[in-house]
Amino acid sequence: MPRKIKIDFQIPDGNEALAHAGARYFTDKIRAAVAARGRACIALSGGSTPRAAFALMADENQPYRAALPWERIEFFWVDERSVPPDHPDSNYRMTCESLLNHVPVAPSQIFRMEGELEPEVAASRYESLLRNQFRLEGAESPLFDLVALGMGADGHTASIFPNTEAIHAIGRICVANFVPQKDTWRLTLTWPVINQAREVFFLIGGADKAAVLRRVLGEEYDPELLPSQLIRPQSGTLTIIVEKTAASLLTPAELAGTNIK
Repeated sequence: MPRKIKIDFQIPDGNEALAHAGARYFTDKIRAAVAARGRACIALSGGSTPRAAFALMADENQPYRAALPWERIEFFWVDERSVPPDHPDSNYRMTCESLLNHVPVAPSQIFRMEGELEPEVAASRYESLLRNQFRLEGAESPLFDLVALGMGADGHTASIFPNTEAIHAIGRICVANFVPQKDTWRLTLTWPVINQAREVFFLIGGADKAAVLRRVLGEEYDPELLPSQLIRPQSGTLTIIVEKTAASLLTPAELAGTNIK
């Protein structure tokens, strides 16, 4: 049986409010991690929704930039496309353009997935990087302070798509995942690694996500069809920051924070 979890919802009204909610959540959790352990290890996802939050965090006219201890943050990635780092589809490029190029972080704080390499090689190299950076031994997995996720209209998260092999990746940290729906390879952290993080949250925007979010939270557990159902943090709580239109089909019971079935 899947582990039961509590869901904490934030439901901002409009895309601008969503971006601010995301930036505020990043800022609060990063500051808490640094206060507790001296650094914050965060794993980022791509897409247009986090781009807006990243831009706010980098903006000198917003409160987030000055509040963040940039020299204490280490940046990792949840997933990546099989493209070079300067490709328009690169999650790394998006993060650089919206955030990293505009804030005081050193190259030694940035740990990207090498999407330009052969996928299995890239996944193996990223797993080795994480093992070295987190000083892992044996079957240990990295413990991120914060993992940021999105949700696709097909129910995927990270690069764990419906009916793909990454759904069954248990003993790995990072895998290459072939996605037939897109006829391409992706690199992704595995869901057990994501679930181990101290804080895990979804940032979801757009009315086109309303139906799939309702299915993920309201339908019986079937991660083959809805991989986002795999995300059940060991902490026992999952945060979902979802724009009002994307939350429009949720029931009062679901919004009250009942566990996923």
